[in-house]
Amino acid sequence: MTRRIVVLNPKGGSGKTTIATNLAAFYATQGLSSALMDWDPQASSTRWLKKRGPDQPPIHGIPAFERNLRVTRSFLLRAPVGCERLVADTPAAVPAQDIPPLIAHADAILVPVLPSDIDIHACSKCISDLLLVAKVRRSEDKIGVVANRARRNYRSFSMLMRFLDTLNIPVVTTLRDSQNYLKVAESGVALHEMRSHAVREDTATWEPLLRWLDERPQPLVARTPMPEGLEAHG
Repeated sequence: MTRRIVVLNPKGGSGKTTIATNLAAFYATQGLSSALMDWDPQASSTRWLKKRGPDQPPIHGIPAFERNLRVTRSFLLRAPVGCERLVADTPAAVPAQDIPPLIAHADAILVPVLPSDIDIHACSKCISDLLLVAKVRRSEDKIGVVANRARRNYRSFSMLMRFLDTLNIPVVTTLRDSQNYLKVAESGVALHEMRSHAVREDTATWEPLLRWLDERPQPLVARTPMPEGLEAHG
């Protein structure tokens, strides 16, 4: 069965594409059939995917932002046969009412957040929309926050932790502010594909996230394609 992971935060620049591309590539390096669904009309994930060489582990690209009148939306959004991990990179500026189609059938929802008051507020609203509009039940334990380029001694980080504690939403990991992420974004490789000694500190921060994702319940039944009709947002 396909395990679906959605990276979501309507606030732009939070690190969604970085997390989605590196996550899809990690699964590919583990020998899993991996797909990367790009909902963002800016197509950052798709451009990164096109930079990958033929000798790198394959990742199936799904350009969900495209509108092709020659094929149905369900055909465009289909996962390849045998897909084991599907990672969805979502756009910025998504209205709350358009979140439910983006997270349809998601086994895990990752909400990245940067260490600033504006981003903390946006993260809080995103989680509120997931709970109140998209009707994600906290008991499902499928929402996890990724603190991106954050430092735990930041005042805003403490504010985020207090807010999440009240909702029982975990911060599953804190990613470093590292130049390695710029390198992999420009070259079409992923963190776990670089020489281990150069990225050891960075890959260590991914281990809690990967464990948390592995602990999510396995999908029990085959899923239908994601719903049609979602409009793209810039």
